Amino acid sequence: MMVCEKYKKLIMVLLVLLSLSMPKHAMGYTTGRVIDFVTGKPISSAFVTLDNNIVLTDENGMFVLKNMGNKIAVRAYGYLRNEQIIIAPLITLSLEIKLMPFTPKALYLSPYGIGSRILRGSALRLIEETELNALVIDIKGDRGFIPYKSSVLLAREVGAQKITTVRDMKDLMKSLKEKGIYLIARIVVFKDNPLALTRPDLSIKTASGEIWRDGEELAWVDPFRKEVREYNISIAIEAAQYGFDEIQFDYVRFPDAAGLKFSMENTEENRVQAISGFLMEAKKRLMPYNVFLAADIFGYVCWNLNDTKIGQRLENLASSVDYMSPMLYPSGFHFGIPGYRNPVAYPNEIVYLSIKRAQERTNISPLRFRPWLQAFSDYAFDKRRFTGREIREQINAAEKFGSNGWMLWNPHNVYSADGLKKDALKK
Repeated sequence: MMVCEKYKKLIMVLLVLLSLSMPKHAMGYTTGRVIDFVTGKPISSAFVTLDNNIVLTDENGMFVLKNMGNKIAVRAYGYLRNEQIIIAPLITLSLEIKLMPFTPKALYLSPYGIGSRILRGSALRLIEETELNALVIDIKGDRGFIPYKSSVLLAREVGAQKITTVRDMKDLMKSLKEKGIYLIARIVVFKDNPLALTRPDLSIKTASGEIWRDGEELAWVDPFRKEVREYNISIAIEAAQYGFDEIQFDYVRFPDAAGLKFSMENTEENRVQAISGFLMEAKKRLMPYNVFLAADIFGYVCWNLNDTKIGQRLENLASSVDYMSPMLYPSGFHFGIPGYRNPVAYPNEIVYLSIKRAQERTNISPLRFRPWLQAFSDYAFDKRRFTGREIREQINAAEKFGSNGWMLWNPHNVYSADGLKKDALKK
């Protein structure tokens, strides 16, 4: 018996060595079927990646790929991603890959939140005790800072590393993954004060040629510039390499201000092309990492037929990312929506009707949406606190719609269990 096992191991080693020495055209094929782990039913339109080659499964969950590598990766909307090592690439293989259904329910943590033992610890306790199971973590925050020591050279050059709140990113990721937490890397794209000030040639300018700043006195960078796009994609790739399940781009838009100067003419078509083009390029570059891609979109984009003058046209965004995350904070709907002029009094209706409108316009699965919900006090109407009742009403609306989960936003990273369901399976 021991001799047979030795021969088996020897044969396996020889197969691997032969596969490495053979030209790619001599390789076999990998065929397989992707199914739901719980129901056993086939999953259609799943993304199957082998090296840089990607195919979609058919209506029976089947796929065929040339053997170009030794690891096959699979993901599908509404499921956790999965990977499988191919140990015999010389022959034609037939695999059955199971994906686990998953609905992210997340809290947001800023660079300071993820680095704070108090704020991070509080968020982790809520995940342990309630229905929460995911975190959105700033990898490049609103002020352009990256909370860990990045290997992206430009990040160091522009001062994005001046404030580091996470000493060991690998260790942090390992500890969070061990807890079974779905991890989303939030990257603020075109609102980037360090890059704009260090590289004025990349900044958005006023009509007089000065660096433009928003209401927070923060400078932005030009979405038309190739260097800006490359910088953010490099950060996204690094996040994928760290093991994040999903990359989420925020402020992936033009500023909502008039009279600004860019490196190209500021027309609607140019804006839409710049934003959608950036997302498509990011999606292509992230493909080998089997990571989901999401974009945060302005709430009124769900309703406006144009690009809302920020480059976000709903139909173009739908084809550029895996998940769309409209920011459906009732306080952000300054003019209300049809039939609801006081949005903070109708948090359920604001969320449900907005996301439903977006789905009807794009004709895509509800699973392609995961909205941001308001977990902070109103600032635009009557200054009311958003308590567990308002938070639960928003969650109920998202779940009634059938979105792939939801995310709670509080800029101070202070959350409570109020409005959240207890999870009987968690201790």
